[in-house]
Amino acid sequence: MTSLDKPTQDQDAQASDARVSKEVNEAALFEAFGGVRGMVETVLPGLLFVTIFTINKDLHSAAIAALGVSVLLVVVRLIRRDTVKHAFSGVFGVAIGVVFAMMTGNAKDFYLPGMLYTLGLALAYIITTLAGVPLIGLILGPVFKENLSWRTRNPGRKKAYAKASWAWGLILLAKCAILFPLYWWADTTQFGWVLVALKIPPFLLAVYLTWVFLAKAPPPIDVFAEMEAEEEAEKARKAAAAQQPEA
Repeated sequence: MTSLDKPTQDQDAQASDARVSKEVNEAALFEAFGGVRGMVETVLPGLLFVTIFTINKDLHSAAIAALGVSVLLVVVRLIRRDTVKHAFSGVFGVAIGVVFAMMTGNAKDFYLPGMLYTLGLALAYIITTLAGVPLIGLILGPVFKENLSWRTRNPGRKKAYAKASWAWGLILLAKCAILFPLYWWADTTQFGWVLVALKIPPFLLAVYLTWVFLAKAPPPIDVFAEMEAEEEAEKARKAAAAQQPEA
């Protein structure tokens, strides 16, 4: 091996490590928001509701079908012993929508709780960012094993989380700016199809922008690894102290 070979090999190793880290972070980021299955579970109940209501204009059958498929998705996750967080939140949201629609007799009210949640979430992203604790950092910190270390020890990463939270907040506000006027002006079927169409694209855009910002940010500080290393060091100190002869 010549002196010129080693730097090249080191650079290749570093590039390979960076590539692996990038792929891992991308996968972890996508899964943190539910992944492909989470998107299906988000879209399917509303899609089924608007499809059935478009066909027969019957609020009860559309609501029961939407709630039924949400429960079925949870059961499937339980049987497969998968994470049920996103499925349970979906059932909860669909159930509230069904209650709203049944109480008012207006099929459009099936979507109202979800719209209010989206508006509240958009404001949460913006307010927490203005407060210096961007919501995306609170969500993704545990995913990347950094917890809240980015707040005080990793300013570059905090800046990236702030940018991502702004992106989420503004994208969700833009979605609300489309949906709330349509809630008042459009009929139920038109409104329902527009809402279903707006489920995935804004979400994918927000996830993509989050990934872009984090890809350019410093790597996360693995506080779990630090705690494990400190525990090992403490054990080593205790073992060394125990082996020292008493004076």
